[in-house]
Amino acid sequence: MLFTYIYVPHQMERMQRFVNFIFYQVWCRARKLGPYDLTLFDANPPLKEIMTSFAYGDTQAGDRFSSQVQAIYQSFALLSRDQIAQFKRWYQGNNNLEKICANVPNTRLARYADIAVNHRKLSEQLGTFFKGLYTQSLLDLAALRAKIGDINDHYKNFVQINKTGKCPFCGISDLLGEYHTKREAYDHYLPKALYPFNSINFRNLVPACHYCNSSYKTTNDPAYTPKDPVRAVHRRAAFYPYKLGAHSIELQVTLQSSDIANLTPADITLQFGPAAVTEEIDTWKDVYGIEERYKAKFCDESAGKYWLTQVLDEWREDGRDPYDFLATLARQTRSRPYADCNFLRKPFLDACEARGLFQNL
Repeated sequence: MLFTYIYVPHQMERMQRFVNFIFYQVWCRARKLGPYDLTLFDANPPLKEIMTSFAYGDTQAGDRFSSQVQAIYQSFALLSRDQIAQFKRWYQGNNNLEKICANVPNTRLARYADIAVNHRKLSEQLGTFFKGLYTQSLLDLAALRAKIGDINDHYKNFVQINKTGKCPFCGISDLLGEYHTKREAYDHYLPKALYPFNSINFRNLVPACHYCNSSYKTTNDPAYTPKDPVRAVHRRAAFYPYKLGAHSIELQVTLQSSDIANLTPADITLQFGPAAVTEEIDTWKDVYGIEERYKAKFCDESAGKYWLTQVLDEWREDGRDPYDFLATLARQTRSRPYADCNFLRKPFLDACEARGLFQNL
């Protein structure tokens, strides 16, 4: 991840707090609270209003939500105290995104597959419920919107604070901003297809460009490595999208060929730093296909090859020293690294210079 987002508080966070109440105060107490009814929500009046509206309303999404809460309550009523304690650890762990990303030892992390080992039916029920929380049909219900607001408003506030205008996961694609009437999709950083409990937690929801979200990451899991030759997976560290404090990715490009007109990805070597975040960088490269995408950019007629043309042709024909161009680019990269892909353009042209392509100009 090239840079992190600033987390923007919003009324939408109330949805996660409602889910917290349902989990801890309703489901986890099902053993001793008796039959399910709406009095279970008395301690949370705003949520009770929503649950009452859903229970007695005529919307499919509201009825589905209400029915699922009740069905999971009945399943939790059959669990032992130790099993409920385990679910509490899983719930807390899955919502501590910063510790998960840092791969802090003893952080409890549960996938649906982990829960299904001993609780197959409950795993399926939780999957249906939590995957359905982040759906427009539910979030658009009037009774719910009156309490939590609108996700489009959250996005508007978000981009007013996060003004870079580029996807932080690739740095290549623009993000729709405050002057657009549309918005980018929110990516579930820990995929909602794999993980319960955090599908509406905005610490796990990050705007991303279409290519990062839908073409490359899809359901790739930042928390686990891909399967190794014996089909085992291992926990790994990843960049936390809302981590405080800036980090800077270093990129060095090496060209194995001077034939830029016929440059291919096989002719390019990329080295990333700093070493202090090597594991996070490796995860980022794997999840978002970074090496493939950056090498493709360098080989593109409208990107890498054009960048070199600017130096060799346009600037030379104007009678200006190409090294003035490089000096200007260095300043621009320091101040605006993601404008015009400067963070890629500079190391690529540095590699061209190292390859001797600027000699005898």
